[in-house]
Amino acid sequence: MGIIDRALLQSAEGKLPTMLDRLRVLVNCESPSNDSARLEACASLLQPWLSAAVGRAVRLERVGENVHLLAEAENPKVLVLGHFDTVWPVGTTAGWPFSITNGIATGPGTFDMKAGIVQAIAAIELLADSSHVSVLLTSDEEVGSTTSRKLIEEQARRAGAVLVCEPSADGGAVKTGRKGIANYRVEITGKAAHAGLEPELGINAGVELAHQILAISSLADSETSVTPTVLAAGTTVNTVPESALCAVDARSWTTSGLERVDRAMAALAPCLLGAKVTVSGGIDRPPFEEPIARSLYAEAAAAAHELGLAPLQAVRSGGGSDGNVTAAIGVQTLDGLGAVGGHPHARSEHVEVNVNRTPIRTI
Repeated sequence: MGIIDRALLQSAEGKLPTMLDRLRVLVNCESPSNDSARLEACASLLQPWLSAAVGRAVRLERVGENVHLLAEAENPKVLVLGHFDTVWPVGTTAGWPFSITNGIATGPGTFDMKAGIVQAIAAIELLADSSHVSVLLTSDEEVGSTTSRKLIEEQARRAGAVLVCEPSADGGAVKTGRKGIANYRVEITGKAAHAGLEPELGINAGVELAHQILAISSLADSETSVTPTVLAAGTTVNTVPESALCAVDARSWTTSGLERVDRAMAALAPCLLGAKVTVSGGIDRPPFEEPIARSLYAEAAAAAHELGLAPLQAVRSGGGSDGNVTAAIGVQTLDGLGAVGGHPHARSEHVEVNVNRTPIRTI
């Protein structure tokens, strides 16, 4: 490892106290996806940190009720992408505040993905020239990126390469592929009747739903998962159910897999005479297929080697991110460059506070 590399690592290590202070403030600034006021407060907190890092103005981009944070470079070579919304409701920090014990930081949103934002800002501060780096931090990733998707695509195309600071995989591995995601709602309409006196006059929506669940589950294969999740039917214990519904989560490593499921879901037909099946929804995030990450992964792996770090591992992930969006439009994308830790969306969510595990020179 050369003198420059050693100095870079030392500079990065020296930022740890500031990073932890920022992480504490950011985690305790609660920002659930459905609370526009809290999201704006979080964006306002991040704005001066990011502006100081890139050395230029950072603007709030308003789309509907959502606000996103954009540091747009004039001639970008890379877009650093992340989100500051979390799945945790307001008040969670009252019983679970940010804390660090034995080198483990915990708190709502610590791992997914407020630590990644803090790391990204610190990495940009290490650059001699940040004029080629655009940064976009969004406020609706956890709920499908509906208001931010156009902005993500625009900025990704301008830059031509995207680094996503979502949490890393186990041990700090980056993510070079993600399953695409489709979501569906299946609604069944039957006919109510007295369950004891004359059930034969009814059309049991619950029974029809059972038939549909079996048909839906059979769509899965080795590359594609199709999972009925939320289920509901009926109103009272002595009435033939008049209505029923089912939510379906489908994920696939390939676009063709998602499209196959989409066609099959649209073609669902009732099994019981007189029942009605209505399907809504569709493909939400296209797959992030591995070839789009190869060149950026090679650069990141070479940088880790230069810095004397452990070989950089790469995995595919079943979870989705905005990396799916940028990869699907053909822009080079490398994901999972954020914190090392585990258990996103769980009370055991945590980040390892360790300065020697994760590559930092990827920008």
